Amino acid sequence: MYPIRRAEKLADKIYLMDVEAPRTARSAEPGQFLIVKIDARGERIPLTICDYDRERGLVTIVFQVVGASTERMAALGVGDAFDTVVGPLGRPSEMLADPDIRQKKVLFVAGGVGTAPVYPQVKWLRAQGVAADVVIGARSADLLILQGEMEAVAGGVYIATNDGSAGVQGMVTDVVRDLVQRQGRRYDLCVAIGPMVMMKFTAQLTRELGIPTVVSLNPIMVDGTGMCGACRVSVGGQTRFACVDGPEFDGHLVDFDGAMKRQQMYRTEEGRALLRLREGKTHRGGCGHCGGED
Repeated sequence: MYPIRRAEKLADKIYLMDVEAPRTARSAEPGQFLIVKIDARGERIPLTICDYDRERGLVTIVFQVVGASTERMAALGVGDAFDTVVGPLGRPSEMLADPDIRQKKVLFVAGGVGTAPVYPQVKWLRAQGVAADVVIGARSADLLILQGEMEAVAGGVYIATNDGSAGVQGMVTDVVRDLVQRQGRRYDLCVAIGPMVMMKFTAQLTRELGIPTVVSLNPIMVDGTGMCGACRVSVGGQTRFACVDGPEFDGHLVDFDGAMKRQQMYRTEEGRALLRLREGKTHRGGCGHCGGED
């Protein structure tokens, strides 16, 4: 069992938890994720690692209530425990292996709950002497999360809300365009994490601006080890699996339209059957919905 040591509500339907998982905490790196199960029969829920404390053996997760399983998670508190914590999974952020990262100007674009996986990367960069800029987007001020934590480790934090209740009224792309074109900021790298549509339009803009861009994909994911095939995405015309080949990919090569369409299809039995027919053996089954391999 994996005890919950801290549980907080950050915003409407958005929760943070510190979970005691010493082995995961010892190995976790920015950019990776884990999978949790509430009990032995519970759904496997993939969550990006928001932070980790190696000495105390804690990993921090942030999640949004979107269905029955996350609704049950939100009801848990200090003293409760997860039956399973598997991780760290996926590849660490590519920045960790970049020998020139200390000389680079980095811009992060975070949308909604995507602020959580952005935070450990910005924190890691601060430890390397790099003060990254961060653009955070949300529908309204009351849905902003981790703003104070981000301001403590970032160079500059810029807010965009749909309704103008905090920061500028508009989209994150409006802020990015202003920083680059009006203020003359130069960036060597952009990292965008958030809703698929936000990453799509951010990548379109950074392509126009000539900024190399990394996105962190969180498509439908089940086992987290590449066996189920649910998280397949097309990157540069090649099939990749987000759980083992990612979650980070070149944002200028990702087929966002195909990924979003696939997510919609996976939600219905008819859609899953059609995907199984089209994808053949690469569909792999094992997702819990399709009855095994073809």
